[in-house]
Amino acid sequence: MSIRVMLVDDQVLLRTGFRMVLAAQPDMEVVAEAGDGLEALEVLRSTKVDVVLMDVRMPKLDGVEATRRICERDEHPDVIILTTFDLDEYAFSGLKAGASGFMLKDVPPAELLAAIRSVHSGDAVVAPSTTRRLLDRFAPMLPTSTQEPQNKEIERLTEREREVMLLVAQGLSNGEIAARLVLSEATVKTHVGRILTKLNLRDRVQVVVLAYETGLVRAGGA
Repeated sequence: MSIRVMLVDDQVLLRTGFRMVLAAQPDMEVVAEAGDGLEALEVLRSTKVDVVLMDVRMPKLDGVEATRRICERDEHPDVIILTTFDLDEYAFSGLKAGASGFMLKDVPPAELLAAIRSVHSGDAVVAPSTTRRLLDRFAPMLPTSTQEPQNKEIERLTEREREVMLLVAQGLSNGEIAARLVLSEATVKTHVGRILTKLNLRDRVQVVVLAYETGLVRAGGA
């Protein structure tokens, strides 16, 4: 069954380029397009979509708020935020809003396709190291979180789970964490799963975001 993709961007030419790339794939199809966030929300009411490629800066309703509203829905599609990086300082907010990750608009086609497939299979679309670079750049621009419940939830983690969370937030993959802690990769994966469950998070991207928000990891270092 093909992965149903929706393109949301106010630049028609850019949507056309993405559509051509996706149309050449036997396991993907573009089932909808929208030129702004409001139009995207309306289209999603009647169209079944698996993955949304979401621009950040758009008229009427930007991609961050559109992502937040989409992810608040039951059985919502996964969202990949598209950003020019140097201009979109609030790409970080897209991850907080529920996006499964972010990509640069000039991403090589092969990486874009791999990202869509990864998200559709339930994984985060950005590598931990890439996520950390984004957070290092933008975290200082964001207000410090004062949500006490999140801090209290972190206190529920075991010492080992907290240790794993810190390493995830520092940009280490499961394999690297396993080597660092002298554990099997399967054990690390189990710990990550428990962290997600206890903190009510969707994926390791949100683990990184929460670690920065609560001060467990600071921009520029652990």
